[in-house]
Amino acid sequence: MKKWLFPLALVVILVLGACGNKANTNADAGGTASASGTAEVSSPASPSASGSSENNDTIIYQSENGPIEVPAHPQRVVALFGYAGNLLMLGVPLVGVDSWTKADPNFQDQLKDVPEVSDENVESILNVKPDLIIAMSDNLRNADKLKQIAPLVTYTYNKVDYLTQILEIGKAVNQEQKAADWIADFKERARKAGEEIKAKIGADSTISIIEGDSKNLYTFGDAWGRGTEIVYQAMGLKMPDKVKEMTAKEGYYDLSLEVLPEYMGDYVIYSKDPAADASFQQTSTYKNIPAVKNHHVYEVDARTFYFNDALSLDYQLDFITKALLGNGNESPASDSNH
Repeated sequence: MKKWLFPLALVVILVLGACGNKANTNADAGGTASASGTAEVSSPASPSASGSSENNDTIIYQSENGPIEVPAHPQRVVALFGYAGNLLMLGVPLVGVDSWTKADPNFQDQLKDVPEVSDENVESILNVKPDLIIAMSDNLRNADKLKQIAPLVTYTYNKVDYLTQILEIGKAVNQEQKAADWIADFKERARKAGEEIKAKIGADSTISIIEGDSKNLYTFGDAWGRGTEIVYQAMGLKMPDKVKEMTAKEGYYDLSLEVLPEYMGDYVIYSKDPAADASFQQTSTYKNIPAVKNHHVYEVDARTFYFNDALSLDYQLDFITKALLGNGNESPASDSNH
């Protein structure tokens, strides 16, 4: 999750040198992806390279770096850094999640009885007795110790595209077909919504996605969570040329208020932390941006837009569709901000 700029102030430290391998290839929902996130070969048991296991209670997950033996039907999974929504969609029981996942309003009901754990506090993970740990490898701490607790499967953020990542999670927990079915359904729903949106706002209308506060503002390319995969990949909506140019290398771009107007499309999704200082919205520079004057800025709780797991994508698709079609409660930013 740290690769997703949580918090955004950590970008310079955690992301700048680590994000070069973005994959934009769309997953084939009907087939089996050959690529996977960079998964470490790490398990207390000795894995077999045969693709099956003599123990009927385990399977061999073929990761990019080699085989790893994992439970065939995991019942106590710890999910770190953004994967919980995929596992919830697949019906996999969770016994521990990271603080960012725990704070996501979308997951509050489903995770109300699931403890918060941390890779920094190995004992917190040991105490929940997981039979599988799934985590992001970027900046993961204490990996060697975690491997002694349960099989550890890790992925590199954006090593593969977002739908392939969901399929890989499905494979790791022996739910590949269920993951593939969800992907096929999601792609069709997003495609239809994209066509409706283009018909309403015009195929040449541009969409920007921004995040941040008065001190740090960012805009994003087509594969950085926050609904970017939906808007630009699944729906095929148009990114402003300036955003495309400046996010091509890192996947995001750091903005100042002075240049913000250059990066604001005809429509804008503003992923906004409720506790953030958004006083920049009171400035004349902001108020005179065409999208602001036209009430085409749609604010959403940033905590619900960080991830690109299955459940988060469902929520984001619904929000974006209703906002841009104007047929839901996703009203533009209030006049007090304009």
